[in-house]
Amino acid sequence: MYNVQVSKRYTVAHVRERLSDALDEAERGMPVYIERRGKRFRLSLATEKPHRRAVHKPRIEVLDSTVTAGLWSWDVTAKGLKFRSRAQ
Repeated sequence: MYNVQVSKRYTVAHVRERLSDALDEAERGMPVYIERRGKRFRLSLATEKPHRRAVHKPRIEVLDSTVTAGLWSWDVTAKGLKFRSRAQ
């Protein structure tokens, strides 16, 4: 037995009526072509993985490990922000 793939050719008007059939055929791996104004388009299943978002560097660099560990906090004063120890 031979495994022969027969391509399907639709006009735009026909594929509007039978879009689900054309998508099913493309999902099964059959070549599906749509013709419009003398140009041929191929309908196929996309197999690429979605793009991952780039990991951005943090905008704030913490230089003191005690701040990162949560041992310090800050208060808002009339002069601006003021660090204070959480141990108090």
